[in-house]
Amino acid sequence: MFEKLELTRMAQGLAAYAGTRMSVIAQNVAHADTPGYKAQDLPPFDKVFAAGGADMRATRPGHLHSAQGSATLVPERAPGRESPNGNTVSLEGEMVKSVEARQSHDMALAVYRATSDVIRASLGRSR
Repeated sequence: MFEKLELTRMAQGLAAYAGTRMSVIAQNVAHADTPGYKAQDLPPFDKVFAAGGADMRATRPGHLHSAQGSATLVPERAPGRESPNGNTVSLEGEMVKSVEARQSHDMALAVYRATSDVIRASLGRSR
């Protein structure tokens, strides 16, 4: 039932994006002292969501030839200053990115919860 609502689909995408971004950030932190390691990050969520075909809907089988939700989250090289050993990971920057990812995940959960509450109320059910 919830998969058909655009708002919940977007919230689900944001939660998945935030989780994947957090794993990329954790990988960067794990390699903070690795010589030559280049920090990575995901493209912004709006670009990832738009690439997933959010604005196009298939009305019948075979209508659209591209697969819905086919956007893959591929980490890109993140900009940053290079240390003398060639590493571009900034622990302070990674901390800021991890807070952004957590806030995105919390927002997605809040939207999903609110949507669920509205649907329950419309069906005459309480929590």
